[in-house]
Amino acid sequence: MKTRFLYSFMALLLVFSVTLVACTTAAPIATEQPTEAATTAAPIATEQPTEAVTEAPYVPMKVEAPNCDYGGEFLSIEAVDQQTVKFTLCYPDPAFASKVAFSVFSILDTEYLDRMGGDSVLMSDEPNGTGPYLLKEWVRGDHITYEANPNFWGTPAIVKTVIFRWSEQSAQRKLELESGMVDGIDNPAPEDFESIRANTELQLNERQALNIFYVGFNNDTPPFDNVLVRKAISMGIDRQRIVDEYYPEGSQVAKTFVPPALVPGYNPDQSWYDYDPEEAKKLLAEAGYENGLEITLSFRNVVRGYLATPDKVAQEIQGQLAEIGVTVKLEQMESAAFIDATSAGQRGFYLLGWSADYPDSTNFYNMHFADENNKQFGALYPDIVEEILAAGKVADPKVRQEHYNKVNDLLKEYVVMIPVCHGASATAFKASVNGQHASPLTNEIFAVMDNGSDTMVWMQNGEPAALWCSDETDGETLRGCEMMYEALLSYKIGGVEVEPGLADTWQSNEDATVWTFHLREGVKFFNGATLDANDVVHTFVSQWDAMSPNHKGRTTTFEYFGGFFGSFLNGE
Repeated sequence: MKTRFLYSFMALLLVFSVTLVACTTAAPIATEQPTEAATTAAPIATEQPTEAVTEAPYVPMKVEAPNCDYGGEFLSIEAVDQQTVKFTLCYPDPAFASKVAFSVFSILDTEYLDRMGGDSVLMSDEPNGTGPYLLKEWVRGDHITYEANPNFWGTPAIVKTVIFRWSEQSAQRKLELESGMVDGIDNPAPEDFESIRANTELQLNERQALNIFYVGFNNDTPPFDNVLVRKAISMGIDRQRIVDEYYPEGSQVAKTFVPPALVPGYNPDQSWYDYDPEEAKKLLAEAGYENGLEITLSFRNVVRGYLATPDKVAQEIQGQLAEIGVTVKLEQMESAAFIDATSAGQRGFYLLGWSADYPDSTNFYNMHFADENNKQFGALYPDIVEEILAAGKVADPKVRQEHYNKVNDLLKEYVVMIPVCHGASATAFKASVNGQHASPLTNEIFAVMDNGSDTMVWMQNGEPAALWCSDETDGETLRGCEMMYEALLSYKIGGVEVEPGLADTWQSNEDATVWTFHLREGVKFFNGATLDANDVVHTFVSQWDAMSPNHKGRTTTFEYFGGFFGSFLNGE
């Protein structure tokens, strides 16, 4: 059901005369007709302008929901003053600071966002961030060139020009690194780790395995709407063999959806179904497929830390399932099309994975199994959703783990997906590059790197789908956005701890329902506009409110917002 609310936006007062300014109050502008639940707009400043004033006074913006019945986390977002933003939540969220540090929630200039209408295609051609690099050119299918931002508020980027290139082939990336054509690469193949370590001219930087590779099912798509079929397929896949054959040292077979580092969430005493092809055959027969089954396995041939060799793993699963009477057709898709299709619930059986955006189990569970906008698994399981949401609203680790234990048990009972592996991954650079690193959150910061030249070349797995982060989930896309855009907070370089970003200080109340951020003074967007608190409110509302004219993006799904913060205002 749609929830109606009123934007409490004050119209800027047009100064026609001193008398008019002193005696007249501006009427608020509403995006829809006021209702009885609507709140009044914030009062205009009491200080009267003089004849010398040429600009209207700053009017703090506040947007609020009439109540929390719409199902989302935000009750209100308010610009307290030009440099202060307050978020009031419907329930406690101890992970809120980590969430808003994620690049998907980078802040945009209000005028720019409105002018672009939230259109990711237009914004990708004319990015307007606050970050250390500017876009110089994007030659589709070939490269992206960034140049250092001369007006960056922080420490200037060391290397003045950074070029992004890409190749799906790990062998190609390694060859170009060894030949000196590029300065760094992402996700070298597992079989190349040792040779890179042995090469004195190169350096391997290994990541902590904050990820999960899984085989996904859509329970709305036959025959995967039958739990017996899902369980049979799960028991027909030898996960240990996949890890042993196709993953580097340090990888481990997954017991649960979250990696061992995320506690509460992970429980070493819980486990998944063992490989048992004979039992798998019995389950298929019980499901009515005693004579076999034909299905399609969809995947993208893009290397990830959680899936280093997608084509080989797909073929391995194809061969394993043939042994239990399941004929698998392989469907390799272009990366962006694959992500769009799975998110929309258009593929029944597929290979996917997830790398942590922030170090908390909510990032794994909520995004995948409690987000009504993510259709990849089909219909949500209400009892799983209930436990996930309950876990995310309490700070007590013991209580949270009790909820997550139930989640893990239910995921196994329903066989929502098959957790396969927490994969080790790495970056590799020329040994001469200073400041090189691999981030556990896969958000390497190039502004701190120094290759002794004015130009650095980076080669990753794929081309970004766009250069506006908010409506994207693809790692290559987010890394490209992060060159230019910044969020309220940031993550420490090469780590997971939260530190100041566009906000230099922040705090919450005792129960983590009210979060207040104080913005840096004098931060400029690329277009020369100065960052203020209204920009923060407007940016978040563009994602929060499904009826906002800026709620467009590239796909209009805004998966991260829904996964992090629940339902949209004015959403279905």
